[in-house]
Amino acid sequence: MASLVILGMRLWPWQQVFNLPVNGTTGIDPAVVLVGYIGLIFLIGGSRQVPSRRALSSGTMLGLLAGLILAGEVVYETRSIAATAFHPGILYVGLLSLAWLIWGIAGLRGAQLSGNAGTGALAAIWSAMVSCLMACTAVLAETFHAVPLPIAQDAWNQYEGLAIGNPATQALVHSLNLATQFLLVGPLLGGALGALFAFFAKSE
Repeated sequence: MASLVILGMRLWPWQQVFNLPVNGTTGIDPAVVLVGYIGLIFLIGGSRQVPSRRALSSGTMLGLLAGLILAGEVVYETRSIAATAFHPGILYVGLLSLAWLIWGIAGLRGAQLSGNAGTGALAAIWSAMVSCLMACTAVLAETFHAVPLPIAQDAWNQYEGLAIGNPATQALVHSLNLATQFLLVGPLLGGALGALFAFFAKSE
């Protein structure tokens, strides 16, 4: 919900969202996905089975750790590129790989705590969702630091492509696409890694 609020602030004035690429879906997609996240949080988090709750609790803690890593990576990369035009590629890959490893461990621990590989994979998905929500919030918040909000319609209407347009709007479009990628790709990757790691678990 916090991410939705930040997104709404970043997309103001809302009637101009449809001037963004692909008839506004660049701005609409992350909002729709975040609403879906809220529904999944209530659906998955409402489990009353003790083993599942233990697995999800473990996934939450590991997700917070991975989320701090991803959020830190977002802040570091954004400010490094803005300051020096240098892309910290090795560090970027290293931090992403560390977050992926933590998601896999969440699947392993979830399977150990619940005695079920499927629950382990679910714990990894849950962990990735927690992490990606934190990364999404960092991405959206960093756009406030990097560039000012577009206060005139020109900032929206001048956007004509990936390489043309107002710099503030280009940064906004990039942040929206990156946030959507985190939200969509993260849980899928987390589930795959969690399922893989869960097969090596021994029930506790």
